[in-house]
Amino acid sequence: MASQWLKARQTKYAAYATIYILIVIAAVVVANVLADRYNKSFDATSNKRYSLSDQTAKIVKGLKQDAVITYFNQSTRFRDGKDLLDQYANLSPKVQVKYVDPDKDPQLAREAGIRSYGTAVVQVGAKKEEAKSMTEEGVTGAFIRDLKSTTRTVCFVAGSGEHQLDNGDREGLSHLKDYLTRDNYESKTIDLLQKAEVPSDCTAVVVAGPTRNYEQPEVDAIKKYVEDGGRALLMLDAPLKMGHSDIADNDALANVLQSWGVTLDKNLILDLSPVGQIFGLGPQVALVSSYSSQPIVNDMKGTATGFPLSRSLEIKNTDKTTVEKLFDSSRTSLATNNLSSPEVNVNDPKNTKGPLTIAAAGTYNSGKPNTEGRFVVMGSSAWASNGFLSFNGNNDLALNTINWLASDEDLISIRPKPQDDRRITMTRAQLSWVRLTSQFLLPLVVVVAGVSVWWKRR
Repeated sequence: MASQWLKARQTKYAAYATIYILIVIAAVVVANVLADRYNKSFDATSNKRYSLSDQTAKIVKGLKQDAVITYFNQSTRFRDGKDLLDQYANLSPKVQVKYVDPDKDPQLAREAGIRSYGTAVVQVGAKKEEAKSMTEEGVTGAFIRDLKSTTRTVCFVAGSGEHQLDNGDREGLSHLKDYLTRDNYESKTIDLLQKAEVPSDCTAVVVAGPTRNYEQPEVDAIKKYVEDGGRALLMLDAPLKMGHSDIADNDALANVLQSWGVTLDKNLILDLSPVGQIFGLGPQVALVSSYSSQPIVNDMKGTATGFPLSRSLEIKNTDKTTVEKLFDSSRTSLATNNLSSPEVNVNDPKNTKGPLTIAAAGTYNSGKPNTEGRFVVMGSSAWASNGFLSFNGNNDLALNTINWLASDEDLISIRPKPQDDRRITMTRAQLSWVRLTSQFLLPLVVVVAGVSVWWKRR
């Protein structure tokens, strides 16, 4: 009787079903255990909107001390910050996130100086900093302020027709100033004509496209600053001679750069690649998409940058300096020596064919222990202005350059991109066509197809 029961079809089916159920339950249990132990996610958005940036990951994973992020909000609104803050905790076991309700624990909120709900305080070791906003930029900025013990100031030289730091127009540098503030740098303008000495509080000096010649005392001040261990970014445009847009040769400053191993060519690079037309750019903008191996550009592989009205450079090492190329113009580029006319003959045999070096970074051996001068030379300045800084990877390049000059290599990376605006703008006629198609034509096609099939089978 028992053997017949074991051989019965129903018994076999019941056994199979039991085994399958046990397998499914086991798989679900294993999946939940793994999900609880390993918190992994995949961000399929085009600009990695739901992922922390490489910069943040580099900072958090490199922590050498325990860090605590305390989020102050009402208990019912902890979820507002949880998704973001949990990503920080997932980056490193040294990061702990705490949630505090100021209404239930007012003493702790008062000690932290909390004035509003939805505020995060980041503590690394004994140092605490409040996040300026509940965004990645705000929270990561608090980490950076915790880790950096001194104020870092970027000084922009003014007085010879440079791009102005506080100018909000297309030629100004106000956007760059905003980006520097987000990376927790202070910025200010200095005038080397009034006092031919770089202030001692300058972490780095920026020469942003002077249109007039620097006087010798200004040049000497920059030379002494770098050779004593200072840091400088020098952006010097092609010396165009076209009416009101004349740009001085700045030979005195060029001679100093030549002594450091960087020779400025008096030419203008034209990029004949059709790729520029896709971006709506003319040949006067040199496009760059490949880079050398140097900390400033190591993380920029696959990111395009653009350099308007650029000149080329020639580089070599000297007994005091080591100079590295950052990037070249494309193979389809050329350089013309005709700087006094907008008419350029691309077939002129005097033209120099690309690729041509546009930017270089160098170090100066000051002879003092732990005091290394650093300098970056670029053959264009407009790339960092308000009108061009937002072009693809230009803002990343600008900040990476300042990070390297300031010895903040841990900050060098690709920053988070703003959300893409993917809205479709249509005319009234286009909207009417979309409505007609979706509400009438497509349903009509389905009905006709159904009737046709029915008629054939009838």
